[in-house]
Amino acid sequence: MDRVRNQFLLLMTLALLSGASAAMAQSLKLYVFDTGTIPVANPVGFHLTKEEVGETDMICASYLIVHKGGARTETLVWDSGLVPDADIEAGKGGTRATKTLKSQLADVGFAPKDITYFALSHMHYDHVANANAFAASTWLVQRPERDAMFSDKPGTAVRPGLYAALRDAKTKVLDGTDYDVFGDGSVVIKAAYGHTAGQQVLFLRLAKTGPVILAGDLYHYQAERFTDKVPGVEFSREQSLASRAKIEEFVKQTGAQLWIEHDLAHFRTQKKSPDFYE
Repeated sequence: MDRVRNQFLLLMTLALLSGASAAMAQSLKLYVFDTGTIPVANPVGFHLTKEEVGETDMICASYLIVHKGGARTETLVWDSGLVPDADIEAGKGGTRATKTLKSQLADVGFAPKDITYFALSHMHYDHVANANAFAASTWLVQRPERDAMFSDKPGTAVRPGLYAALRDAKTKVLDGTDYDVFGDGSVVIKAAYGHTAGQQVLFLRLAKTGPVILAGDLYHYQAERFTDKVPGVEFSREQSLASRAKIEEFVKQTGAQLWIEHDLAHFRTQKKSPDFYE
């Protein structure tokens, strides 16, 4: 009996150690970067009032996701800021941006050349300021978005020179289906077309924080949520509302926190790099 008991305890110990080793072998971290602020005097363009919105200025955040699986580390940068780093370094950032994306990456041990994957929620100028710096990464983009970005008439709120280098980057073109970035379900890109031809959002399963969605410009203010109000720059109002409904249903299914990337009030409460979520 003692022999059987000892064998059982040994097997249990090995199982626990194996589980602990697996947990240690895989980890996910999310860093939040401050990459600029847009002054908004009046949110009338979003069919909202100052009273409904509260704080009208918008933050432009960028994010670094670090995925460790065994001895391998892979990274994803999501969105790249409002003001190009070169302008900030030249003193042209003004009050809109005071920190370069490059310096914030360096603070946590990375450079643009080290980034495995690069993705934009969408192509508007306030998300793509440093996109050219990631031309050595694998670009993850929806097909209609890429087509629009390099068309003769890319649309409003677009500055093609800020992302021109991506044209020749190694690219994974997505066609609206979910894309599992690291292959283990921890980071998934989901199509959310409407604000632009191929907007996308990012879903993360964080071990301690829980599930989070980086929602791009699915919304701009909390006051937009659960309404049919969309700004005039929408590529398609109908698609935008359909994408909102789809993502809100996904939020219900997963219990995810939905982070509105331009929400300045929420941004102030968040951990900022070099601190991180895990």
